[in-house]
Amino acid sequence: MDKYHEILSRFNLQLNDAEISRKVNEIIDSKAAGNALPEIYKTMYACIDLTSLNTEDSKERIWQLVKKVNDFEGTFDMDNVAAICVYPNFVETVKEALTADVKIVAAAGGFPSSQTFMEVKIAEVGLAVAEGADEIDVVMNLGAFFDDDFETVCVEIEELKEACREARLKVILETGLLKTASDIKRASLLAIYSGADFLKTSTGKGYPGATPEAVYVMCKAIREYNQLHNKKIGIKVSGGIRTAADAVKYYTIVKEMLGKEWLNPDYFRIGASGLTTNLLEAIG
Repeated sequence: MDKYHEILSRFNLQLNDAEISRKVNEIIDSKAAGNALPEIYKTMYACIDLTSLNTEDSKERIWQLVKKVNDFEGTFDMDNVAAICVYPNFVETVKEALTADVKIVAAAGGFPSSQTFMEVKIAEVGLAVAEGADEIDVVMNLGAFFDDDFETVCVEIEELKEACREARLKVILETGLLKTASDIKRASLLAIYSGADFLKTSTGKGYPGATPEAVYVMCKAIREYNQLHNKKIGIKVSGGIRTAADAVKYYTIVKEMLGKEWLNPDYFRIGASGLTTNLLEAIG
């Protein structure tokens, strides 16, 4: 048994998908309504990674996105979004335009498929950090994961973490491609072991986005790893989260599984492009 399988052997990976779905529905049915409050909407707003990852992105489009964030700063009695998330080639544009106190995130390392040379992934991450990225979102090598080649999966994440220098690393599991709860937990644990600062559900490109069940399992992995190794990891929910009601479900799961100390931008993020408007309308 190699060290990666030995690490995984310390955790229960025999998960029942139907039982997890039942537990998730129980949490949402009993707790979510109590979190549908203006103050919680404000908290969630402050945890948004405002995202533009489109083929038609241009410097002008990104500049206008940043302007909206700048204009929001100090306008209302609430915090701004946590970060702006763009492709690596637009990090410099965000850096030049940004006056608000928010982070810059680059989706890098061969995003969204992670299918390129490792040297290219490392270089892209390093360049994004050099341009001013505070955080980096990368996709786990799922081809290697499905081949049970956990060494390749983990070594890649370790090298990308090193390329991040002081920037925080979010590892995207693409949970819509991981069909079982056991696979989601296995991928979560490998990413945490390899140096991820955050686990992220999805790219929103080509596969289903976040689901409450996937986030429940990711939170379970984060909680168990923290209990064993005293290592606190964040979680980013992305893909298909468009309304306040959607966001509240995930807020509720994180709160019930990890506790209130996770419910801040340091440990909880929502990747979204249109959620800001809906949350502001819900706040009133």
